[in-house]
Amino acid sequence: MNKPLIGAFLAALLLGAGVAPAVAAESAQVRESATEVAPAPAAKAVTFAGTVALSNCSGSVVRSPDSAPTDPALVLSNGHCLETGFPGHGEVLVDRPSTRTFTLLDASGSGVGTLRASKIAYGTMTDTDLSLYELTSTYEEIESAYGIEALELETAHPVAGTAITVASGYWKRTYSCDIDGFVHQLKEGRWTWKDSVRYTPECQTIGGTSGSPVIDDATGKVVAVNNTGNESGQECTDNNPCEVDENGSVTVREGINYAQQTYNMVPCIGVGNKIDLDREGCGLPKP
Repeated sequence: MNKPLIGAFLAALLLGAGVAPAVAAESAQVRESATEVAPAPAAKAVTFAGTVALSNCSGSVVRSPDSAPTDPALVLSNGHCLETGFPGHGEVLVDRPSTRTFTLLDASGSGVGTLRASKIAYGTMTDTDLSLYELTSTYEEIESAYGIEALELETAHPVAGTAITVASGYWKRTYSCDIDGFVHQLKEGRWTWKDSVRYTPECQTIGGTSGSPVIDDATGKVVAVNNTGNESGQECTDNNPCEVDENGSVTVREGINYAQQTYNMVPCIGVGNKIDLDREGCGLPKP
């Protein structure tokens, strides 16, 4: 896993380091039958607006397409970033009280305020590596106070070849690459994750980037949550995940990093941003 880093004091020191956000390239001009066609609009540069820094990880304020301005806001991160420790194999946390705080960042990566959780709405490391916190603030309260909108969750399965940016609120650093493909099963130690996103080699994420939103450069929507990478070429050990295909064949890709898709959790977000694992289309594991 992109290991969580320990200590709020250390986190405060590390937040001072960062680089400018990546800028997406403009679409090439297309010519068809000798007729010049106007280029597609250029993708907007991905910024840090809406990302958050946890004490040990990264995260983001997110919304589903159906979330209302008056709904309590949600923060997305990894299951292995929970303050309660790693969930056990098969363990699913729902509606657990929490007072965890998050530093909200603006577009430049500057901390502009502190957000507080009311509960862990959902958390697991089974089949995926995901946590969702419900905040004490609504989306409209956050936008009114800080001028920052939540990142929207994509509702469709991502596509290989998509240009993406991993935006780490912890490090105030972005990583730009493409989606290289998808992994039937990603095994790391005692954990197994399904249909994981594999990055192209350019995204060299590190400890503290866990929980970062993976953003589609063209749409600005969140398609996955960053969670792990193979650090030293070992096979299926902690911090060295391996890929297992449908036939059971194992592949090790040293230096390659991965994320967990988020489209399948969107149907689980019901009225009032409440997590309802029985809603039609919800793809998250149940307790």
